[in-house]
Amino acid sequence: MTIPPTRAEQQAALDAAYRHCAAIAARHGKSYHLATRLLTADRRPAVHALYAAARTADDLVDVPGADPAGDLGDWSRAVLAELDAGWSDDPVRLALVHTYRRYAIPVEHLVDFLAAMSSDLEVTGYADLAALDRYMWGSAAVIGLQVLPVLGTAPGVAREEAAPHAIALGEAFQLTNFLRDVGEDADRGRVYLPADLMAAHGVTREQLGARRHSPGFQDLMREMVAVTRRRYDDAAPGTPMLAKESRDCVRAATALYGGILTEIERADHRVLDRRVRVSRPRRLAVFARRLTAAQLARVGRDRLSTPAPGPAG
Repeated sequence: MTIPPTRAEQQAALDAAYRHCAAIAARHGKSYHLATRLLTADRRPAVHALYAAARTADDLVDVPGADPAGDLGDWSRAVLAELDAGWSDDPVRLALVHTYRRYAIPVEHLVDFLAAMSSDLEVTGYADLAALDRYMWGSAAVIGLQVLPVLGTAPGVAREEAAPHAIALGEAFQLTNFLRDVGEDADRGRVYLPADLMAAHGVTREQLGARRHSPGFQDLMREMVAVTRRRYDDAAPGTPMLAKESRDCVRAATALYGGILTEIERADHRVLDRRVRVSRPRRLAVFARRLTAAQLARVGRDRLSTPAPGPAG
């Protein structure tokens, strides 16, 4: 690890690291990246850093090299050591280290996330929704808790008060991804649908691997869409608890990810033989609808933070 000797060189490296993370978010998370454009410029890079780090660790598992366990272990040990040192030569980890330290994000959230990624190398299914929830603590809930300090809370709202809703939203997004990606996950040998519900609807892992639709699979998906929508409902009271200028980003992200559920229903729950997605015109329409409100919130914040003129003298 080589820390640049001057403050200007350190800032240049940090700026480049955040740009690198923004490019990763734009390339891999189109809906997510579009929603982040509604954030204030000071908050946006940190959210990109959190996304890019999660994506990088996830790719070590989902797009593995010859030694995925070793690669993830090396990456995990490096980032935890770099959090202590305050610097990294890796652009994604550098932006993550800076974000964690700037917003005083508890390191336990990163440890729990990395543990969930590690479990993906060994665990290929979950007995019931409770078991899936335990996995999602590390893969999704702590993501919501990482982002919460960056978004900020409204005056008088403690972070602890908003935390349960941030957790629910992280889980809702994760469940939405699980339902969209059933076939892709089965190709990797993993199933993120509760085994007891699969059995109740007569759905087997072999069926998912063969990408074979059935009335039972349709019923299973219908039940899981309802479960996921309840998580979005649990998350909803948290949005007004956020800093006013961060709310429209969350509202846009919720509309875009929630829109995937609607598209799943429109496709008659046929996610095994196609990738369901929200169309680009729909994504842009959601963005446009929230843009004016986000701009007004920023103007309001700027007015509050501008000192009143002093007396003439």
